[in-house]
Amino acid sequence: MKTILPNKNWKTILISKSKLKRKIIHLFSFAAIVCTLYSCRTVAPQLDYESLAKASIHLGIDISFKENHALYLEADKWLGTPYLANGLSRSGVDCSGFTYLLYKEVYRKELPRSTKELEKKCHQISKHRLRTGDLVFFTSEQSAKQVAHVGIYLKDKKFIHASTSRGVIVSSLDENYYTRHWHSGGKFN
Repeated sequence: MKTILPNKNWKTILISKSKLKRKIIHLFSFAAIVCTLYSCRTVAPQLDYESLAKASIHLGIDISFKENHALYLEADKWLGTPYLANGLSRSGVDCSGFTYLLYKEVYRKELPRSTKELEKKCHQISKHRLRTGDLVFFTSEQSAKQVAHVGIYLKDKKFIHASTSRGVIVSSLDENYYTRHWHSGGKFN
């Protein structure tokens, strides 16, 4: 059986079905080879596995391939930084200053500098909807129901913050103090 195909000069040419089948198979084979060769040029992302492993240990969390490595690596650099009211450096930082600096470095976003202003500018979310990089807000013994403290959610109920007594640390939302003083989570747009 013959198939009629138009050519460039709008003339028709006759091709047998078996020849047409072979041409299609050759075309698909060629495409498969090109795709295979092209995919060989893909390069895995450059990751600093040693730094990620250290950050994972220091932060007390497992860090997978698809997570926010920039946040975890930057957070790890700040661990142990002492608390300093109104501080904005690694020699001393307060909770909103730490949040401000981390967000600026990791997300390239300028956040308000005060905890109360941060809470006002965030879209409030519940504890069970927290995702890596969301903000967590707390009250204190002195603040009654007013927001007095902020941290950045990491994962698995852990967050990083500048504690007044211990400086920059990782804590769990399940710790008694943070359970009692939980205010809200926040997503900064």
